[in-house]
Amino acid sequence: MHICLVYDCLYPYTVGGAERWYRNLAERLAAAGHDVTYLTLRQWADGEDANVRGVRVVTVGPRFELYTSTGRRRIWPAVRFGVGVLRHLFRHGASYDVVHTAATPFFGLAAIGLLRRRRRYRVIVDWHEVWTHSYWKEYLGAVPGWMAWRIQRACARIPHEAFCFSRMHARRLRAEGYRGEPTVLEGEYAGPLDPPRSGRSDPLVVFAGRHIPEKRVPALVHAFSRAWERANELRCVIFGDGPDRAEVLRLIEDLGLDEVVEAPGFVDGDLVDETLQRALCMALPSRREGYGLVVVEAAAHGTPSVVVADEDNAAVELVEDGINGVIAVSADPDDLAAAILRVHDAGADMRESTAEWFARNSRRLSLEGSLKTVLSAYAD
Repeated sequence: MHICLVYDCLYPYTVGGAERWYRNLAERLAAAGHDVTYLTLRQWADGEDANVRGVRVVTVGPRFELYTSTGRRRIWPAVRFGVGVLRHLFRHGASYDVVHTAATPFFGLAAIGLLRRRRRYRVIVDWHEVWTHSYWKEYLGAVPGWMAWRIQRACARIPHEAFCFSRMHARRLRAEGYRGEPTVLEGEYAGPLDPPRSGRSDPLVVFAGRHIPEKRVPALVHAFSRAWERANELRCVIFGDGPDRAEVLRLIEDLGLDEVVEAPGFVDGDLVDETLQRALCMALPSRREGYGLVVVEAAAHGTPSVVVADEDNAAVELVEDGINGVIAVSADPDDLAAAILRVHDAGADMRESTAEWFARNSRRLSLEGSLKTVLSAYAD
């Protein structure tokens, strides 16, 4: 089968849950014997090649700075990407059986929908997130936010098969006018499925992700400070980088946490994995997550997670409160600190229940399970 995957980012040149999903999906499809093309923007240096095993990587636009200084997505790279996708599919679309794309950036999806009937390919769309009208307004402002929301609603009506990664976003997609029943893909985890070893851990709180406003990393520093006042054996490691990193570093210094909090920036994935393995908990104070893969990755080591209840946070679907982590009622420092301390006080018991939770759910949450669903959709 000839498959075209479409996303403007490529792991590891940009890092995120969607990037990892498409990289893993491309490699698994190629390994299964399919002919796979990956359309993206260039993110690597001129003269270099993106090396994805068995996959033909095609750049349909030059290298851009994708984010503003505040961590918001820039509009022009998305427009340029859509134009590049349109050109490629106009020339080569008839050679594909399936075009599988992320819903965003919407300009790429619009181009795919425009040529769908002429080039006779099937369209599969991953809706990692479906934003509300109010969130679009907050993100872009009143008029641009309204326009983006209307574009989202129009894209939801393009004939396609929809995948969502949470029940919350599947409900939202139906409310936006999708004429069908979205399939919820529960699995993005590509690691080993062996039951983790439970037992003692280091008193270490870990965050791993981009330092953007939606992740609320500064809130974690405040919360850790409160938790550390009660349990001064606690330590914290904050991996990642982004526009909020300067504020994170300032808070560490101002709150006198230099000896107990590290913020090394982006590091090798093996180091993140090793640190999660020995951590007390993984803390994810995000207000908005489309899935929350790091929750599953932490649980694979028997490490509980702390997430925050928020109307846009689908990661709460991956946490059974008191079993494989704690759901904080808000990102207020006292509420977040209380959640961290609940994990601390539970000790080895919560690590054991987290290991059991992973053993029960690992197959359901694995990439292999989702891949079977995707291949079935391709073949229908």
